[in-house]
Amino acid sequence: MAPSTTTRDSILAYLERETSATSTELAGHLGVTRQAVNLHLRPLIDDGAVVKTGSTRNARYFLASAAPEPEVFSARLQLPGLDEAQVYERVALMLNLRQHLRPNVEQIVHYALTEMLNNAIDHSRAERCVLEARLEAGRVAFEVREAGIGVFHSIAERFRLPDEAAAMVELVKGKTTTMPEAHSGEGIFFTSRVADRMQLRSHRIQLEWNRAKDDVFVSAPRYRKGTTVHFEIRRDSRTHLDGVFEEFAPEAYDYRFEKTRVMVKLLQSEYVSRSEAKRLLHNLDRFAEVELDLRGVRQVGQGFADEVFRVFAAYHPGTRIRAVNADKGVAAMIRHVGGDTG
Repeated sequence: MAPSTTTRDSILAYLERETSATSTELAGHLGVTRQAVNLHLRPLIDDGAVVKTGSTRNARYFLASAAPEPEVFSARLQLPGLDEAQVYERVALMLNLRQHLRPNVEQIVHYALTEMLNNAIDHSRAERCVLEARLEAGRVAFEVREAGIGVFHSIAERFRLPDEAAAMVELVKGKTTTMPEAHSGEGIFFTSRVADRMQLRSHRIQLEWNRAKDDVFVSAPRYRKGTTVHFEIRRDSRTHLDGVFEEFAPEAYDYRFEKTRVMVKLLQSEYVSRSEAKRLLHNLDRFAEVELDLRGVRQVGQGFADEVFRVFAAYHPGTRIRAVNADKGVAAMIRHVGGDTG
């Protein structure tokens, strides 16, 4: 529910005048219930205009410009021989994360930070990285920056892909790693899905996963050497690490990572040929279940659809491919070749 302009302005004006407020105070000001005011506050928080501190009835809301100053941990770390678990303990102690965060959020931050640091240690070919972690009023965030080989370049080099854009697509599928003897290729996949917002930037490609918008975006910022990972999650998040693993590594698959979801628009917005289908399908036979998210895809041709939903299925009967979020025209073409749009 998006707040009306009048409601939005009333909330922002009240917070500017009073510095902060509880949902009960805002409800009294607006003449609505607490439940209604919470529905109005959510998009303001998602947009970054309002910050929430605390939880349940003790929560207070601030304008972003008036929120309490964050607590910050910052360090320049030598990567050879670095122990990511010990680094996390330093961060948790300095920011008192176990006291300030809900157990589910602290568990997610622990997992995400150690996974992203381990990637820098094992894959970046850099000598050092910069780590910054911030405990803010309404969220906790961290960033890992190094000037190594670059995540997309590393994958393109290892698998002899034509360019870094192709490497990006392989990465978002999951199970893609340049060190299969030591890594499963799950770290970035699962970290991106437990975040409220995560950015992965390397050279001229930036990927962003955004939970509030339920979408993934790709952009082309100015060149930056190496890899930067930015991760953030709300302190009041209800996301649980076990729940995300259960979605993609469920009991039905003996808790193995056998299900993936691919945002098809990341490669292009129109697909016509069988060669485009083969590029998209590369390595997806490693999974038992694949969801192709087709939001933002304007058109698919008969050859493309036939290659994905009939030919691939015939050659790989152990992999089920299902299309989701297809518009009417795209869904009709998929059904024409016998594909699953359920």
